[in-house]
Amino acid sequence: QVQVAESGGGLVQPGGSLRLSCAASGSIFSIYGMGWYRQAPGKQRELVADIGRFGSTNYADSVKGRFTISRDNAKNTVYLQMNSLKPEDTAVYYCYIDLAKSYWGQGTQVTVSS
Repeated sequence: QVQVAESGGGLVQPGGSLRLSCAASGSIFSIYGMGWYRQAPGKQRELVADIGRFGSTNYADSVKGRFTISRDNAKNTVYLQMNSLKPEDTAVYYCYIDLAKSYWGQGTQVTVSS
């Protein structure tokens, strides 16, 4: 069994920063892709960023230049550094980890508000 747990969400003012973490534990042999999605109220879930096994990255246009995804393979962990946050970044952020299938975290709330 595999467990995925996110942390690092919270309330931040516009222009501020947050760092999300997502750690996988359990029966893990090899992790392929890892990434983050988000879902705002009344909107569909959208891809924020993903990172391949060897470090290739992909970002949504709305976060390019502000967010950075990284991974620590030794810790089975993926991170999302979010800078210059905007109110429109407010959402529940979900991480996923691709093994033989995808495993998802429970989500962490990010609220950007003054």
